Amino acid sequence: MTESKLKLDCASSALLVIDVQERLAAAMPAPSMDRVARATATLLRGASVLGVPVVVTEQYPRGLGPTIPSVREAIPVGVRVFEKSTFSCWGTPEVRTAIESAARRQIVVCGMESHVCVFQTVRDLCAEGWSVFVATDAVLSRTEENRAIGFGLMRAAGAALTSVEAVLFDLLGAAGTPSFKAISALVK
Repeated sequence: MTESKLKLDCASSALLVIDVQERLAAAMPAPSMDRVARATATLLRGASVLGVPVVVTEQYPRGLGPTIPSVREAIPVGVRVFEKSTFSCWGTPEVRTAIESAARRQIVVCGMESHVCVFQTVRDLCAEGWSVFVATDAVLSRTEENRAIGFGLMRAAGAALTSVEAVLFDLLGAAGTPSFKAISALVK
């Protein structure tokens, strides 16, 4: 990825939150899951402040349950949660359409699990020419080994690995605005 592709822009970016669901969360290491839930909620609230479009998915919610409450509460009003059965979000036509209709070529991605749904989605988005930024502190797997494997695969696919705070301040671009105050309050 070249340096120019590493700069996020609000007018070019969208956020994709993948499968942060109750039964998946119950299988994750508790301290890590708590951090990821907070980071994901912060990213969602920051996207709302900055006017960044959001797409949220749930993998087979009848089996894995809905999005966890702390994340669900942070989803901006009017954002639809898409049900899917494919591991890659790109493999679900409704999700693909939602991403494409946002008309943004940069996608910030977070969710679960790093080595399955997040990796496969990132791989497919990169293959389709999207600039993909993975907020690693908002991504989890049941084991640290699988989390690391997922990140390695995503990097090999062409994604930039970053953090929630790096994403939000890159999207913000400058201090001294009402948005800066709101984002600063979110990351404290």
